[in-house]
Amino acid sequence: MSMRLVFMGTPDFAAETLKSLIGAGHEIACVYSQPPRPAGRGMAERPSPVHAFAASQGIEVQTPVSLKSPEEQAQFAAVNVDAAVVVAYGLILPKPVLAAPRMGCFNVHASLLPRWRGAAPIQRAIMAGDAETGVTIMRMEEGLDTGPMCRVGRIAITPATTAQSLHDELALLGARLMVDVLAQEKIACVPQPAVGVTYARKIEKAEARIDFTRSAQEVRNHIHGLSPFPGAWCEVNGARLKVLLCEVADGTGAPGAFIGDDLTAACGSGAIRLLRLQREGKGAMDAAEFLRGFPVPRGTVAR
Repeated sequence: MSMRLVFMGTPDFAAETLKSLIGAGHEIACVYSQPPRPAGRGMAERPSPVHAFAASQGIEVQTPVSLKSPEEQAQFAAVNVDAAVVVAYGLILPKPVLAAPRMGCFNVHASLLPRWRGAAPIQRAIMAGDAETGVTIMRMEEGLDTGPMCRVGRIAITPATTAQSLHDELALLGARLMVDVLAQEKIACVPQPAVGVTYARKIEKAEARIDFTRSAQEVRNHIHGLSPFPGAWCEVNGARLKVLLCEVADGTGAPGAFIGDDLTAACGSGAIRLLRLQREGKGAMDAAEFLRGFPVPRGTVAR
């Protein structure tokens, strides 16, 4: 069943769903995305990934800074669509926008709602040590990620899962589930559970510094939850090192002290081995290559 849709999204995560909707034969009447932002060395304005992809497909793109004005709301309603699909758009949808599509607005949210409502569900799930997460397709209402659930898909979080790898898995899962939901003759949704509500607050750069007094598992989850951006970091011999990948290892010692020659650092309990790092102004590299240019002898302390 082909529908006439508005798509509202901004980052790479959202672009996967847009591609899948087009592939499923839906008519994308218009795309809404965040306005172009300065980026790159020259700080030239750059369209979002969704904007760039939609433009390459010849789809009209709107980039309002807000949807609060009656004029913007009337323009949205005039597109006259069956449904709106919203994925990491970045603007709050006022009630008149939510009510405009005939069947309502449907959202891809990267968590198992009601856990991790809010801005950073992928990172928070890893940082909290969750064993699994997933995607919830939700019919939107005015509350923050409070709408009824139409479909849920689950993905395990392993000791090697990073924010980037989980982002990529969830983007594909969310795209598939949204296509499945829109293929139903009647879209049935159920209320979210009243228990288990948590909020995934925005990641702040100030929380990126590694605290080696925590357990090895907690340090690993912190590093992987912030990899690759903004990147968990520490200082070693005066240099700021971003750690992108690590693993729990055997060993004990003073928190932050390197207890081997293979970048194994002691934690509050246990130890972690740093597997992929990046110095300021340098590219990311694996531990062996990193050590050739930046030796870290046993006994060095990361702070």
